[in-house]
Amino acid sequence: MSDSDDDVPQLNPDTLAALNEFYQEREEREKQFQAALEQNENQDATFDEDWQLSQFWYDEETISTLTQGAVQSTEGNAKIALISCPTLYKQLVSIAGERQVKILEFDKRFSIFGPDFIFYDYNTPQDIPKDLYGQFDLVICDPPFLSEECLTKTAITVKLLAKKQIVLCTGAVMSELAERLLNLKKCNFEPHHKNNLANEFWCYSNFDFDKYLT
Repeated sequence: MSDSDDDVPQLNPDTLAALNEFYQEREEREKQFQAALEQNENQDATFDEDWQLSQFWYDEETISTLTQGAVQSTEGNAKIALISCPTLYKQLVSIAGERQVKILEFDKRFSIFGPDFIFYDYNTPQDIPKDLYGQFDLVICDPPFLSEECLTKTAITVKLLAKKQIVLCTGAVMSELAERLLNLKKCNFEPHHKNNLANEFWCYSNFDFDKYLT
């Protein structure tokens, strides 16, 4: 055995078994997702958080509140864009009526939603279809990272898409930047997540979003 082999860390049996179980469960989820994609069963698809993509899903009450607010604050033929908040899509579509909903998202698992899905990378904020510019009556966004760079670049996309109404969900530490970039004020409503986050999380808007929330 070489010296380099001696330096390779060895996992104990329990850790190795847990790791193998994790990979098996992930493989099974991927198979289920692919099957749903092939059968176009997009309304039944479920998605686990991918922490490597900084994904933290809202709890059910937050999803319900935000989607109801989106419907109540827009006209029946409105266009709504969801930027980096994909878990709002299914419930919003189910109550949207004639409203059109687009989902701009980096995670290509959500391509299961067909033409409503638009691949989006905040690092290239202008790399979106030009025919979407200025088309959305309401834009809801939740940038994946609590950083000035991420919010600044996401704000570029928001400005390109939005006609007027904007809702932002992000950390309390982003409040000054949110106001400076997009003229957003804190709402009374505060979003919550299935897995509690250490960071204080707020909702912001450039209109009285609270009055539309139930």
